[in-house]
Amino acid sequence: MKEIASKLNGEISRLTNKTFKFDERVAEGWFSAVYFLKSKEIIENHLSENIVTMQFFQKDHAVLCGTDEAIALVHTFSDHPEKLEIHSLKDGDKIEPYETVLTISGPYQYFGYLEGIIDGILARRTSVATNVYNVVKAARTSGKQKPIIFMGDRDDHFTQQSGDGYSAFIGGSTAQATHAMNEWWGKAGMGTMPHALIQMFKGDVVAASKAYQTQFPNDNLMALVDYNNDVITDSLKVAREFGEQLISVRLDTSRNLVDKYFLRNQHLMGTFDPRGVNPELVFALRRALDDEGFQHVKIVVSGGFTEERIRDFENLQVPVDMYGVGGSLLKIRIGFTGDNVIINGDHEAKEGRRYKPNTRLEVVPYIGDTND
Repeated sequence: MKEIASKLNGEISRLTNKTFKFDERVAEGWFSAVYFLKSKEIIENHLSENIVTMQFFQKDHAVLCGTDEAIALVHTFSDHPEKLEIHSLKDGDKIEPYETVLTISGPYQYFGYLEGIIDGILARRTSVATNVYNVVKAARTSGKQKPIIFMGDRDDHFTQQSGDGYSAFIGGSTAQATHAMNEWWGKAGMGTMPHALIQMFKGDVVAASKAYQTQFPNDNLMALVDYNNDVITDSLKVAREFGEQLISVRLDTSRNLVDKYFLRNQHLMGTFDPRGVNPELVFALRRALDDEGFQHVKIVVSGGFTEERIRDFENLQVPVDMYGVGGSLLKIRIGFTGDNVIINGDHEAKEGRRYKPNTRLEVVPYIGDTND
């Protein structure tokens, strides 16, 4: 049975190693820095009687993610994982700069070569979760949370989708664009129509929407309306055709284009940047829909949205109902460090580092092979 993440009483249950499709070459050291592999051999042959504590931290205010994956990695590929002692915070925990988020204690040669991989897991997952959290926070105004769709499938290698989608979920996104992005938390991908579908109907948004509704009658109808760079005209065409059945329209205008609405009303220009999906275009679209009685039709925007851009839209009270965000959420802004800080009961660390206990850490028991 597929394991999925679940939120229970505000907490997220831990995932185990049957969730993650690890590359078996991890066990061969294929993904570890060579100096870790050499150190493993040296310790095995010269200092095998040792017990170290390795602790992990980062330097920002962040939303932690990747702990379950890192722990599963250790449980899967370390020597004698049952002899290691692991303490950890949980995915979704808010963390402070330099706060210890994970400690592993045991013979160094059992797990030390995994240090760099653990750093990388925590860095990517925490970066995405934190980016999404900040975007979600930017889209929360006057006590109302506007949904965020994670649309990062075209912004990175497809093999990252499951982990990135889970991280986005941890950060607070409402929906993800692919099934893979939802794999670890047990939902399906969400989406309606791309520009390619409208192109197949030679730019006829109404015809494309009719075909979509016929094929997927149980879906909420969201029409993509920027194909012809005339979002108000095409939004009204679709709204007149479908009435109450039209749930929303999505604007994804290129930042290099000026919508035809402004080209027809050039007296409006001169005091703002008219390119792409801009506040004035959304205000005009909302007025046009409302004037014809389509107050129920929601407005979804996408195309180059960032935390800062969403914050600007919200400060201006632009009538957006949902944001689609992609590449800006995948920037790796947070790096983790693993340090050996205790050896055989004595505090021992590189200059500038020290053991930093954290009462928030929880013991993570080894529960055996969970791949079956």
